[in-house]
Amino acid sequence: MRFLKGHGTENDFVLVPDGDGERGPLAPELVRAMCDRHAGIGADGVIRVVRTAATDDPAAVTARDEAEWFMDYRNSDGSLSEMCGNGVRVLARYLVEHEGADDGKPLPIATRAGVKVLTFDGDGITVDMGTPQVVGRTWVSAGEHTWDDATHVDLGNPHAVAFVDDLAEAGPLLDEPGYDLAAFPLGVNVEFVVRRGPGHLAMRVHERGSGETRSCGTGACAVAVAAAAQDEQPDRVYDVSPPGGILRVEWTSDDRVLLTGPAVLVAEGNWLARR
Repeated sequence: MRFLKGHGTENDFVLVPDGDGERGPLAPELVRAMCDRHAGIGADGVIRVVRTAATDDPAAVTARDEAEWFMDYRNSDGSLSEMCGNGVRVLARYLVEHEGADDGKPLPIATRAGVKVLTFDGDGITVDMGTPQVVGRTWVSAGEHTWDDATHVDLGNPHAVAFVDDLAEAGPLLDEPGYDLAAFPLGVNVEFVVRRGPGHLAMRVHERGSGETRSCGTGACAVAVAAAAQDEQPDRVYDVSPPGGILRVEWTSDDRVLLTGPAVLVAEGNWLARR
């Protein structure tokens, strides 16, 4: 099975081309095997690249008039995910370099969180993440610490953002942080944030279904939205620094969140079935 490997600010993905849908959805055990960093390729998730007309996923079916391509994304544990801000940029890079997509005009991609439109500017790719929802306050815990004033942000997938004094407070994040199961019955992405200066935020993230990752695109957006919601005079543009690099997030005056960052393809090859 042919695959490609790419990353956006070191949030890495395996891409499986399946334009005509002949392979079909990937089994969770296959995804887990491919994402295994010791016995597989190693990744935070797997993206099956398929045309909206070639899959019966409801999110793709409803988007056929808007987008040619669908992002069939699974977390590294094999579970389905709505979408991924870094992953969709990597997918866009693949579509330009391998499927003839035109990087001179907006590129719509269907996801389980709706159609996302991407634009290209040199090495950077901007994705319109849509309108965020600040749901309210919630709590999260990690190690011996609990934060009762975390912000629940919805960007098509759920986030809980906790501002901390030191990013080390969250510990190694080997285990899933604690959270309100009633508010997040399907799990939540948890971001820990410190302010580095005006318009500059640093973060760590534990992604639902993947564990601690080097970066999270939707998480960076949630962090910027939570910061803006706290500030009396919010910045409209934030530089967000996860461990893997820098992402720029703009919350526009018409209530859209724009995520800009790099996306590169680093390898391609063939996955050999285990025997």
